[in-house]
Amino acid sequence: MTNYTIYDETNAPEGSRETLAAVKGGMGFIPNLMGTMAESPAVLKAYMQLMELVGQTSLTAQEQRLLTLAISTENECGYCVAAEGLLAHKMGKVPLNEVQATQESRPLSDAKLNIFVNFAREVASSRGHPSDETTTAFLAAGYTQANILEVVLGASMKTLSNYTNHIADTPIDNAFADYIPGAAEAA
Repeated sequence: MTNYTIYDETNAPEGSRETLAAVKGGMGFIPNLMGTMAESPAVLKAYMQLMELVGQTSLTAQEQRLLTLAISTENECGYCVAAEGLLAHKMGKVPLNEVQATQESRPLSDAKLNIFVNFAREVASSRGHPSDETTTAFLAAGYTQANILEVVLGASMKTLSNYTNHIADTPIDNAFADYIPGAAEAA
């Protein structure tokens, strides 16, 4: 077992300090994931660039957030399920019941978003081999072949963070604690 340091902008390897300072400036804190990724400046930069690129896709804010939440759920990453739950609800304006449904792999009430989330889940669970049936349903719902590739981009981004969290056993930040599945029932 390897113990990873969770860095900040003052003690991180030199190549990560500027990126962490920018994260802190934008978010008000450095999430433990990014502090952990700072061990490798290239990994931290890659993750930040992938996040930026996902934001430039033709997917709506809701779809982007549900994509990253669905992939994290499928990859069983507790850290990202909580973090992406908060981001989906706050930034993507996804209703809390839809966030929880995605976290719990239940159907969403919005039929089109449900098809979207199911496609994303299957891309992750099949390692990029979604069934013809799932792909046909995705396209029939109004999504495009470009959207298929954008889902793959989001899956790539979240796989990087999900696997990092699995290996590092990254502790969930207090800011995300309310979005740990079951947290609302426990409170």
